[in-house]
Order: sequence, then structure tokens, then C-alpha cells
Amino acid sequence: MSPRVLVTGAAGFIGSHVCEALLTRGDEVVGVDNFDPFYARAVKERNLAGLLGTPGFRFLEADIVRQPLPLDGVSVVLHLGARPGVRPSLEDPASYSETNVTGTVRVFEAARRAGIKRVVFGSSSSVYGNATPAPFAEDGAAAWPISPYAASKRAGELMAHAFAHLYGMQIACLRFFTVYGPRQRPDLAIHRFTDLIARGQPVRMHGDGSSERDYTYITDCVDGVLAAVEWTARPRPGGLAEPINIGGGARVRLDRLIELIGRTLGRAVQIERHPDQPGDVRLTDADLRRAGRELGFRPKVGIEEGIGHFVRWYEAIHGRES
Repeated sequence: MSPRVLVTGAAGFIGSHVCEALLTRGDEVVGVDNFDPFYARAVKERNLAGLLGTPGFRFLEADIVRQPLPLDGVSVVLHLGARPGVRPSLEDPASYSETNVTGTVRVFEAARRAGIKRVVFGSSSSVYGNATPAPFAEDGAAAWPISPYAASKRAGELMAHAFAHLYGMQIACLRFFTVYGPRQRPDLAIHRFTDLIARGQPVRMHGDGSSERDYTYITDCVDGVLAAVEWTARPRPGGLAEPINIGGGARVRLDRLIELIGRTLGRAVQIERHPDQPGDVRLTDADLRRAGRELGFRPKVGIEEGIGHFVRWYEAIHGRES
């Protein structure tokens, strides 16, 4: 009998790719999403288009905070659903707490009540804030988040530790580092920059361009998630909640990223310079030693190859401007 996996956030960018990969390897998948209006429902419906009707896939539109999860026969929960975005969390921190903290606790509690001990939780590199020395290692304190979004993700990790300790659960807390690729959320930098440059519009660059990010291509991210699913199957006495970085393995400057997108599109880039924004960290840099040791994780797609893939997808969806 094929394993049955429940995936929250199944209509999102990472969630829809993960669902496809699980189905490809023969798992049954129950997808859950509430179509949060953070971005257009039509975008998420396109993400689901290749999944609906696929044998082994079932979808439920539901809110993890307020509605029960369909956990019958489920052996592992992938909790990827969240309210995303660092900057918007400054405007509405209460909603981030409700979805990302209360919602996460409800997922953990539903799994516990159903006797499910295996959980993969989608956390974020933002938990490291600005105080962690680079490269960011998981045994760093991660005690000084600088946005409500980051704080909500760190709170979810702490809840994971409590559930693992109390109930013997095996929870992989995956700290994703700026995941990009086809179907990336339209509000995120690579998608937004590509759209602006392709349409001949100026790009707003906050800061002097020297800020750096560790960018993770979506196929590498999915490999990490699937490896984490297998990691949860290895029982440890007393349970364990382990934070594990999932990154691309290299830091890329903002000005280099913008130049690379323009060059890949074959377009001149107009830059509007603006001050740094509150809540943005100066850099992200994943220490991948634990991911390699625990998951066998090794990123394969570098930034130039990944931007090439993304630009081709963007042009296939939106057409190429003359």
C-alpha cells in the first residue's frame, strides 16, 4: 500500500511542487489549502491544475486554524501552509501569529491525536535575524528575529520541540532559504524583478545592492523535503524536533542578481535606488553540513542555471516582449 501524505499549503509554490514529486514517486497525497488572499486565487488554482484529477491526489479547501484535517490513513504530515512575507507581517502581525503559530499548533495537535508521529514543518531562514554569524548553523541561538513573520516561524519551531519532547514525535523543521523557480510567488524578488525588467519598467533596489541572499532552486528544495520525509521515519527515543537548513550553498549579491536577470532576458535594466526596508536581513547564508549529514542533501542548481530556468518559464507563461 502506498504511503498517504497530508500536505498543507498544497496550492502554494513549494507545496504544489512537493505534491507533484510525492505523486511521481507513488505516494498518495491529500492536499489542503485555504486560498489565503495574500495573492490571487487564480495563481494558486494554476498551481493545482496539474494535480487535480491525478490518480492518488485528493484536495480539500480548508483553513488549518478553524477546520479539522482529513488525517484518516495518513502516515506523515508536511506542514507547508503559512501566511508568507516579511514586509507584510509588519502591517498585520496578529494575522501572522494566528496562522503561523496557532495554525501550526493545531496541525501538530491534530497529528498527535491521530497517532501520527512524523511531521515535516516548513520554517524559514528568517529565524536567524541579523545577529547570527555567517554561515548560519542550526545550533546558533536564532533568538533575535527582526520581523513578526520570522518570530512566528521561530515560535512554530519551539512548539515542534515541545510536541516532540512530550509525545515522541519526529519533526523536521526545514529552514528554507529564498526558494525560487517556476510558479514562485509573484510578490517575491526574482519574480517581481523579472516581470519589471521584461516589461521595460524600473526595478526598485533597496540599499546599495550589497545585501546577499542564499537562493535555493525549487528542485533542490523539493529534494530536501522528500529527504526529510524519510528522516522522520527513523525513530529516536523520546522524539526529536530538528532544525535543518535547506539552501542553495552560495551567497548572491542583490546587484548581481538584478544584472543576471536582465542579461538572461536580454534587456537593459533601469534601477531606482531606495533605502533599506525595515524587517529585511542583511544577508542569508546556509551552513549545509547538518543537511548533508542528516538528509544527504546537496544542492545541484546554481544561480545562473536557476535564473535561466525561471526566465524561460516566465516567458512561456507571459510571452516575450518585443
